Amino acid sequence: MSMDSKLGRPEGRPDSDQPWNAVITRKQIGYASLVCFIAWAASVYDYTLFGTLLPVIAEDFGWTTAKATAVNTWATIGVFLVSLVVGSMLDRFGRKKTLILLVIGGAISSGFSGLAIGAASMVIIRAFSGFAVSEEVVNAVYLNEIYRKAKGRGFMYSLVQSGWPVGALLAAGMTSLLLPVIGWRGSFFVAALASVIVIVMAVKLPESPVFAAIKEVERRRKAGQNAEADQLALEHELEMSSDSHKGIKGVLTPELRRHTISLSLVWLFSWMAIQVFAVLGTTVLVEAKSVSFESSLLVLILANAVGFIGYLTHGWIGDRIGRRNTVLGGFVLGGIASLAMLLGPATEAFVYVMYAVTLFFLLGPFAAILFYMGESFPPHVRGTGANVAHVMAPVGAIVGSGLISILLTAGVSMTMAAIIAGSLPLLLSGLLMLGCRRVEHHVSDVMEGATA
Repeated sequence: MSMDSKLGRPEGRPDSDQPWNAVITRKQIGYASLVCFIAWAASVYDYTLFGTLLPVIAEDFGWTTAKATAVNTWATIGVFLVSLVVGSMLDRFGRKKTLILLVIGGAISSGFSGLAIGAASMVIIRAFSGFAVSEEVVNAVYLNEIYRKAKGRGFMYSLVQSGWPVGALLAAGMTSLLLPVIGWRGSFFVAALASVIVIVMAVKLPESPVFAAIKEVERRRKAGQNAEADQLALEHELEMSSDSHKGIKGVLTPELRRHTISLSLVWLFSWMAIQVFAVLGTTVLVEAKSVSFESSLLVLILANAVGFIGYLTHGWIGDRIGRRNTVLGGFVLGGIASLAMLLGPATEAFVYVMYAVTLFFLLGPFAAILFYMGESFPPHVRGTGANVAHVMAPVGAIVGSGLISILLTAGVSMTMAAIIAGSLPLLLSGLLMLGCRRVEHHVSDVMEGATA
């Protein structure tokens, strides 16, 4: 009788007690989706709250507009630097632990922002919001592995990613309600409380069986059990490599170099467009299309409502034609729509329709690209690869904002500045998807749901 039989298991059946063989139930998938959605909404709440409150903070500290924008720029650089460590955290500590650590970082960012005493302290504190922003990278990696055998997993992830417009709307809504009562400092304390609630919920999350399998393969190889390690890697469809091919080196191997560079540039150029058409959208509409400032305030609601629909639509399409193709098509169409808006007639109906179409194709593809990052990198460098690409987002925001400022200072019209700093980068980001790896989406997405 074999050892398996003696332990009460049929021969050849994996030991379900081992974490790498754990079966993720539908209930656990639902709970993980809920926690990740709330965590992302809370992270966006914190991230966008600072921008929303910046005029009030500047007035309280006596900052000029120039100094306030400088504080925001330096804080964004800090966000970039903090974000760099997230990939290695994912691949070293695991998906669940990293999610918890990032939410703790977001709570620190929110809570201590309410205690800032000046520009320097605010820049240092807001740098920790890089953990909050990077929470979507954890979601992309973690849920990709949790949803591994779930049908329609791209659409499921798009629901989680829609936490961005939800979080942004909550930040705007709660600010209008709470600011007169508890001030800007108290508003940050409320954001910190939301993160604490997420931490409590995240403790009950299951760890990714894929990550557990990666660690067990590494342990067996270190113990000289190469045959057993290879067998486990084969069972879990892991593309394992040597220690020298992990971390940054691992995502720049000949097999992954073009993919990593292309995907990083996609993030950089698409976030230039985000900065121009989403963050500075009201300014572009007022200066380029002569829309009144009062009317342009409706952009905030329009942007998030259209963005929510765009997330779900691109998530659904990605399950059917592949996420790489979905992102490519979405960004190209977004670039064309933005060009039409900027160069077309200045009638209110045309401008708002084309602006809505632009945001639909600008924001929506992020639901697909985030999940695509999780499935396009091999498991042993999945966290590092996704994060290397994602950290180019704040760089793109800095470049987009800086470029449009330089162009305007040089006397270029807002229309042409928005085209150069927004429309063309968005078109280019779509075309750069051609340099990214193809993923056979039908292999995993057509499969039936996870075992109950």
